[in-house]
Amino acid sequence: MTEYTDHYGPDGLRTRGTIVVVPGRGETRATYARLGRRLAADAYRVRVVDAPSLDTGDPADSLDPFGGLLAEAVADTADDDDAVQPVVLVGADTGAVAVAALLGRDRDPAAFRPDAVVLAGLPGGAVTTARTWDEELDVRTSCPAHRGTLTDDSQVRRGSLGDAVPDELLRAAFDSESDVPALLLVGDADPLADRDALVRATKSRARARLSVVRGAHHDVLNDVQHRSVAAEVVTFLETLRNELVPVVAVESSAW
Repeated sequence: MTEYTDHYGPDGLRTRGTIVVVPGRGETRATYARLGRRLAADAYRVRVVDAPSLDTGDPADSLDPFGGLLAEAVADTADDDDAVQPVVLVGADTGAVAVAALLGRDRDPAAFRPDAVVLAGLPGGAVTTARTWDEELDVRTSCPAHRGTLTDDSQVRRGSLGDAVPDELLRAAFDSESDVPALLLVGDADPLADRDALVRATKSRARARLSVVRGAHHDVLNDVQHRSVAAEVVTFLETLRNELVPVVAVESSAW
């Protein structure tokens, strides 16, 4: 039986949507406990799945079981017949690659299709050359709490950011022309990001936005700026519920 980590909204509030979080290289479900609690506090049903297993021999074959896992994870959140809409996938690192690649190749109208995606920390072709755990943490985050979470979790696979991401999946992720609304998040201090490729990927999608987080590293969902990043995600979710029309528009500002 597949295991998940679930976060529920406050009692008495109507659930505003379903979010499935997909971790990246070396991460566990516990890595996203803080994010899950924060999104759930805004009355979203949050489920964190395990990081995808990407077969380096034939990575495309990894996408079908991954898509089935996501569909199952969403279906199991339903109290009645259907999961609460909208259904949004939040992927980080290779989790984001797998989500984007799945959308890019999936033309079956009967296949699982989310209402929107958040692609955080999409890696480029670079891998870390960190030789120690502290150096790897420096690539990931400067947040003391997140560094402690990663260090204290015995299931976190150290050195994983040195694993190359299959080129086939990277091409599928960046070349996707999916019309599913997408929020792309990247830290401007992320040494694994390919900013030019991210800009091209954003422009190639019909409905996408690229948000750059000042000072953030590779783990953009969990760095020092995690409150502002979570707010950006919630703003995206609320905009999605409003047919992609921003709920708040700035008319005049001195800053």
